[in-house]
Amino acid sequence: MEEKHYTVIKIEGEYATLRDNENGGELFIAMALLPMETDIGVRLVSRDLIFSVED
Repeated sequence: MEEKHYTVIKIEGEYATLRDNENGGELFIAMALLPMETDIGVRLVSRDLIFSVED
């Protein structure tokens, strides 16, 4: 599976909204699936549905 790059644009309780950096689409996802350091403005990369903070 290919790498996808996102930016966290909103956090509401147990869920975050991510913006796809390539096409501008949005993804609504549970915070439990994201790294502990996730916060608004953090850039994430997803590989095989596993999220990590982008280097």
